This record gives sequence, structure tokens and C-alpha cells, in this order.
Amino acid sequence: MRFSSQIFRPTSRTSIPDAVKRFVAQPAAVLTLIATLLFLAPPASSQIAVTADTVYTMEGEPLVNGVVLIRDGRIERVGTAADVAIPDGYTRYNGAVVTPGLIDARSVVGLAGYYNQEHDQDQLERSNALQPDLRAIDAYNAREELVGFLRQNGITTVHTGHAPGAIVSGQTMIVKTAGRTVDEALLDSTTALAITLGPGVRSQFDTPGTRSKGIAMLRQELIRAAEYAENRRDEDPERRPGRDLRLDALADMLNGRLFALITAHQSHDIMSALRLQREFGFLMLLDGASEAWMLLDEIREAGVTVILHPTMIRLRGETENASFTTAMKLEKAGIPFVFQSGFESYVPKTRVALFEAAVAVGYGLDREAALRALTITPATLFGMDHRLGSLEPGKDADLVIFNGDPFEYTSRPTHVFVNGILYHETD
Repeated sequence: MRFSSQIFRPTSRTSIPDAVKRFVAQPAAVLTLIATLLFLAPPASSQIAVTADTVYTMEGEPLVNGVVLIRDGRIERVGTAADVAIPDGYTRYNGAVVTPGLIDARSVVGLAGYYNQEHDQDQLERSNALQPDLRAIDAYNAREELVGFLRQNGITTVHTGHAPGAIVSGQTMIVKTAGRTVDEALLDSTTALAITLGPGVRSQFDTPGTRSKGIAMLRQELIRAAEYAENRRDEDPERRPGRDLRLDALADMLNGRLFALITAHQSHDIMSALRLQREFGFLMLLDGASEAWMLLDEIREAGVTVILHPTMIRLRGETENASFTTAMKLEKAGIPFVFQSGFESYVPKTRVALFEAAVAVGYGLDREAALRALTITPATLFGMDHRLGSLEPGKDADLVIFNGDPFEYTSRPTHVFVNGILYHETD
């Protein structure tokens, strides 16, 4: 609908009240405006008090009869009921257990969609096995149903992007699972380069056909990127090369501005990833790592964090030696690790990192270690522990209320808050 410019730009002959009267006199215009405002306005944040039998702050011991106060989207105060008085006017919510919002450390949600059809499958571009210039932010759908599915299961932040399957499949990003657009959800637009070593590449591309060919292609590109970065620093514009998006991304990885997120499952592929890391000195995240339990000493010596394969991954091919007990063994070996939902293309779904952690708990992993791997450990890993990962004053009010032990199958999130806004509520 087109409106007269007089309504919005009153002249000396048209006062502002007159303009308002003219606008209100158009019922269709009023209805259009109201509908627009209702659609654009996010849920209102308010003063909130959350109480629970147990509050896991991830900073010190759990609080018995704990209280979390929220104000203007941030955590205002945390303590026991004996220490924290709830002010008048605060909306109250209660549950059995409260945790920080959970963090899924590796996903393709928002690029891979619910319907599993071509129109919602942007996680892997198959035209070339080396595409570091692709950005997840350019494909992410904040309104994808699977994003809401993760949120209602307590996941408030997700590291998502391009899937394994290419030598370099693209750049990942970090978003919250709330927000109508990628800009509203965004925490970090470029986090890592998704790299795959092993037979997963040859199943997607004709070239490379073998492991050694794939690593040779990657190594050559990294050498080119290092030379490119050096030449870009040349003060003489005549000698300085033009921008190359592919080499820009690889140079950022070599310079430590992006992680190398290397998916490698079998022990010899993990060793190849560790050799590349030593050779080029990039920051590495070891993704998948089904056979990590065979290389505990080597992984610990390398000082890398493991984004562990989904505990319930299908055991076949390169993942046939995945184990329910790997998380427990990593914890005992002093190797930092986090949980992920991962991706398997055979059905239109996404896993829930909370359930993956629960299986690990069932196979020997300490409960609080599992909760750390879903909260403060990934927040620290990605440099976001000043905002996420624990319940502390000043941090984002992302938290989950459970009706029981989060790692029991019969327990469910009853309330999920993101930035102090209630996005999920159920009996």
C-alpha cells in the first residue's frame, strides 16, 4: 500500500496531529501497520526470577535451592534462596534443575534443513573439493524448523556451517538459536574452516581419489596462502596481489584468525591432521575422532580440543570403531572435549548434543564433566566465555529449566530462555 507523502512529511499547513488523524482514518493502513509491528517486534524481555532445587552455575559447586535473577536480558544475580531475595514485580519460574543454555559445538543446522530436499540442503557444495571461500552466513536460515527443535531441547547456541565431505567445504559460524534473521542470531560470522581428511572426500568427489592426494592438494593451497599473505603485506601496490577470497580464508586460518576444524575419524587420518598442524602451526579443532581413544597420548601432546563424534553415530566404514566410552577416556586423559550433534544425511533430522552427552554419562563420564562439555568448555574454546557458558552476573541470560536430571531420558526442558526471553515453555 502506498501512502501520501503528506502523512509522513507534514508541511506548515499540515500539523502532526492532523497527519495522525488522516492515517488513522485509513483502517487498512492501520491494520497493516499493526501486523507489521507485531511481526517485527521480538518477545519482550522482563524482570525474571528462576528458582530450582539445583542450579548448576558452572562456577563452583551447584547451588541447592538456587535463585537466578534476570534483568534486561542479562543475569543480574545468582545465589541460594537464603542469600537472594526476589524483588517485587519479578515473574517467577520454578523447576527441578537449572543449567546455562547448552552449546552444540558442531552442527550443520540452518544449512541442512528439515525436509531433506535440494532446496534446503546447502551444507555441502559438490562442484569443487576445495572451497574455503564459502561462508555459512550466506546460507544460514534462522527460521529453519530444526533450529527451533534444538532450542526446545535446551540448545541456545550452535557452532554450525558447512558439512564434512570436502577437503575444505567452507567457513563455519556461531549463532544463537533465537532470532528471525541471521543478523539477529549471529555471534561470530567466521569461526573455522571445515576440512575433511579420509575416505569421506572420495565418496563425494572424483578428485582426490586417495588420502595422500587430498592432503597434497590441501598442503599446496596452504603454501600458496602463506605466500599470498606475505605478498599482500607488500607496501608497493604495484607488487601487491589482488584479493583472492579462497586464499584470504586460508591465510586467516594460518594467521590464527580462524580455526582449522579437521574432521578425521580413523587413527591414521588423525595422525595426518596432527602432522599438518605441526607443519603449518594453525589452531586446530579435531572433529569426529572416532578412534581418538587409540591416540590419547598423541592428542594430549598436541594440545588440541576434540569435538567428539556423536556418541550414537552409526558404526560403519571409517566410524566403525567409535566408542561409547571415548568421552570418559578423554576426560581421564586430561584432553579437553566438547559434544556435537554432527550430521548424517540419510534422514531429515538433527541430533541433540544433550542426548549424546547423556549416553556418554551412561558409559562412565562424570555428570558435571558432561555438563561442562556442553556449556563452559565450548564457550571458552570459542572465546565467548565472557557472555556464555555459565550463570554469572552480567552474562547473557541463556538458561534452561529441566523437570529432572538433564541426563535422564525421561527429563525434559520445561523452559528455555535466550537473552532473557522465554522462547520455550511446556508442562
